Amino acid sequence: MTKAEALLAAARETGDRIATAESCTGGMIGAAITDVAGSSDVFDRGFITYSNAAKTAMLGVDPWLIATHGAVSEEVARAMAEGALDRSLASIAVAVTGIAGPGGSESKPEGRVCFGLAATGRRTRTATVEFGALGRAAVRRATVDHALDLLIAAVRA
Repeated sequence: MTKAEALLAAARETGDRIATAESCTGGMIGAAITDVAGSSDVFDRGFITYSNAAKTAMLGVDPWLIATHGAVSEEVARAMAEGALDRSLASIAVAVTGIAGPGGSESKPEGRVCFGLAATGRRTRTATVEFGALGRAAVRRATVDHALDLLIAAVRA
């Protein structure tokens, strides 16, 4: 069973619906979930908010947060997850924003990804994972894998 299949099975048992807010993965988390036939009973919607303007327009992320903390920050990941939850029919939303590469900087290196997880009636959680300079494709795959793990844990909590 794939992680996406495990997520869908668990969410069906609990009645949870899922939303995603994706920057560096460009929709890959939603794609992994919807690759499974019948996922429409669990997956509500995905927001692909690659640009800062999209984060603000689609998810309501305060431009001040982006200007102050940068798009790749736990503060922005939190706002993205909460915005996705507020703008969907989901009970759980995951958000990702990061530096897939190539490139990065000393303060925000390649492979840094910030995650946000919002769920109805629960405190929003954030985390930063340093995947390292694995290359763009590998960082994105690792981000999808970690996001699915977060969703599975949230559904089972």
